[in-house]
Amino acid sequence: MWNIKILSYVTFFYLGCFLLYLGILVFRRRSLEKIATYATMLTLTVHTISIILRWVESHKMGIGHAPLSNLYESLIFFAWCIVFLYLVIEKKYKNHILGAFVLPFAFLTMAYASFSPDVNSRIEPLLPALKSNWLIVHVITCFLAYGAFAISCGLSVVYLLRKTGNKIWDIFPSQKQLDDLIYQTIAFGFTLLTIGIITGAVWADKAWGKYWSWDPKETWSLITWLIYATFIHCRLVKGWRETKMAFLSIVGFVSVLFTYFGVNFLLSGLHSYAKPS
Repeated sequence: MWNIKILSYVTFFYLGCFLLYLGILVFRRRSLEKIATYATMLTLTVHTISIILRWVESHKMGIGHAPLSNLYESLIFFAWCIVFLYLVIEKKYKNHILGAFVLPFAFLTMAYASFSPDVNSRIEPLLPALKSNWLIVHVITCFLAYGAFAISCGLSVVYLLRKTGNKIWDIFPSQKQLDDLIYQTIAFGFTLLTIGIITGAVWADKAWGKYWSWDPKETWSLITWLIYATFIHCRLVKGWRETKMAFLSIVGFVSVLFTYFGVNFLLSGLHSYAKPS
């Protein structure tokens, strides 16, 4: 299918975009900034078109569902969310070198998807439990949240590098700016994750007859939510800032990764449809 071939190219395009951003950081070549940004925007556009083509293809096959239903499709959308949110942040804060720490998340996600067995990348009919109008809302809100958390993790790494005091990292935004940006991305992601969990509960009631069943995916989603809730609580109530928040942000994203990958591969439950065949 054409959409799969295009997405395989998109994977390497993101690698190229990452190298451009890395060039800005390593060689201090400001001339690369616009090139890196435009290359990333162009790649995201191609990425978007490929997702639309996959959706159109499913309708031609008589299946007709949004390409968000299996591990391959969710990986593709996860990468899209990361890049889209990053470009929004780059445009707002006018700082291009952060891409060197964010684009690797998108590239690795796409690369992992490209190595999935062929059966996982096929367009298949939805399982009965997935045939719901809540599917799109639930998946989009959750993965936009995951994308925001991926960016906050990348920013936290940048913050910790900035904290070392080595002048090589002075090209990055100030520690205060990074601290504020980490908080803002997490607050955004936390809001969307909350919506995602609520819509998932409504969807679960429609599909399985109850809002919450302590399925491994549900349980780890709750653990992730509690970690980020702790982050926001410590920030607003305890007044925590900077280093503590950066480490907590990284811990939160590790929980996101386990919720997304670990549960699928190591545990079984109602969400086992996302396992690779």
